[in-house]
Amino acid sequence: MKINDWQQWLTDHCSVEQLKSWFAYNTEAPLLFNSSLFLGLFLVFYLVYILTRKHTYFRTVYVVLFSLFFYYKAGGNYFVLLLISSGINYFLAQQIHENWGSKRLQHFFLALSCVINLGILGYYKYTNFLIDSLNQLFHSHFALQDIILPIGISFYTFQTMSYTIDIYRREITPAKSFLDFTFFVSFFPQLVAGPIVRAKDFIPQIYKKVSLTKEETAQALFLIIGGLLKKAVISDYISINFVDRVFDAPNSYTSFENLLAVYGYALQIYCDFSGYSDIAIGLALLMGFTLPENFRTPYQSRNITEFWRRWHISLSSWLKDYLYIPLGGNRKGSFWGYFFPTLFFAATLSWAFVQGSESLVPLFITLGVIILFEVSILLSPDKAKALRSHFNQLTTMLLGGLWHGANLRFIIWGALHGLALSFHKSFKEIFPDKAPAKRSFLNGIVALISVVVTFHFVAFCWIFFRSKDFSSAMTLIGNIGHLSYDPHQWWVIVEGYQNVMILLVIGFVWHFFPHKWNEALKLFFQKIPLIGKAIIVAAVFWLVYATATAGPQPFIYFQF
Repeated sequence: MKINDWQQWLTDHCSVEQLKSWFAYNTEAPLLFNSSLFLGLFLVFYLVYILTRKHTYFRTVYVVLFSLFFYYKAGGNYFVLLLISSGINYFLAQQIHENWGSKRLQHFFLALSCVINLGILGYYKYTNFLIDSLNQLFHSHFALQDIILPIGISFYTFQTMSYTIDIYRREITPAKSFLDFTFFVSFFPQLVAGPIVRAKDFIPQIYKKVSLTKEETAQALFLIIGGLLKKAVISDYISINFVDRVFDAPNSYTSFENLLAVYGYALQIYCDFSGYSDIAIGLALLMGFTLPENFRTPYQSRNITEFWRRWHISLSSWLKDYLYIPLGGNRKGSFWGYFFPTLFFAATLSWAFVQGSESLVPLFITLGVIILFEVSILLSPDKAKALRSHFNQLTTMLLGGLWHGANLRFIIWGALHGLALSFHKSFKEIFPDKAPAKRSFLNGIVALISVVVTFHFVAFCWIFFRSKDFSSAMTLIGNIGHLSYDPHQWWVIVEGYQNVMILLVIGFVWHFFPHKWNEALKLFFQKIPLIGKAIIVAAVFWLVYATATAGPQPFIYFQF
């Protein structure tokens, strides 16, 4: 290339406006892991990081600054809110630690921390929901507020709350400085969409020397490659070209297409969220940090309890440790543990009576759900224990659903899972697990049926999670209910969405890979020379951009 050609290239690609676009926040193009801009920025960042890894203080400052820049590029000026929240929580946690001799002061600072954290989260996430609900209830016309939800606010709020609570419980000591605490809160690989990291697991890693073995490097690259393929190739493609279209207008499509869209969304949300988690864990590992596993082939679960041990593990464990157990677990009941399920049942029953003039179906469904919940308690050998446990379980899942968003459909999604967990718990009490049976054809069939049933229940619940509103969800369910056996029509539809169907098959086959096969693939990747790994990474990035139909798509969990 001639000098003039180089000058022209620099003029075209490194203009002042182009440079501004690299560093200024753009609402239309937030910074994403699956974007070329992030790849370029991370390569520059990582080069400096590796060269200065022995200088602990510089490394800490450098990562914090890059993390804040990443959050600014992803969500705008809300990085200021992140800093304010971090400062408040750091101060209150210090006060709890310094006043171990006074339970009253400890309770005060802990309560203040919870009120401030939940208050900030509530304002940004639930103000419009509250106003809209009051307008519908009292037929008023309060104006909705123009509130933009900061990305990842639920994730870093839960992290800061767990930090304060763990100090109160004396499970950890405070971070050595505000800088270290900010490092923990703002760490960019997991900042905007998890996994939710506990202070006791992460902060000690800040003070360790950065070390990275060849095996860890290979594992990190393996996770990043897999995450990019799941997110940018499978999830984005089936979302844009099929799933979104059907869910946005279910009546415009056949019953079979409605059903395929439900299967498609089940795969889409798994590939999207687990893909992000894999990339986050891989990036952190390249920097010498270990993040917790967040997904473990959840659709291979044989029951709903096992599903929640495999799906969004960091959230489910957080809810268990900081909500379910504090409510009393199966040991004792509490006012709030009984309050939320009672409120939910009363609200849904009232709504069903209102809808009775148009249709009795909502009333029958609501009464059926209440009866099933009561039956799950009555069937338990220890009814008092089941009463406490089931109410606390349902409260946890209701609030877990509300954590995902201020909308009736999220609450219903959480309630369905809470009811299923309660029913399964009673079932296991009546029919406790015995010693592992020998492998047999019959046991294999039973296991397969269990996996199929569990998957379809989860997929059914995803309908409420994805639909734009409750009526759209019911419309889609109604359309599927009119499904008729028509192989010829089905084949025509499959042929019409050939690429989508291929990716659906690839995605589900990949998910149901035996664990041994996946480990063998990891081992094979580790043995590939470094140049070979680099070629594979480059090929994956090329595939990501070659298959992109509408530019890099935001991760689903950015909204939470």
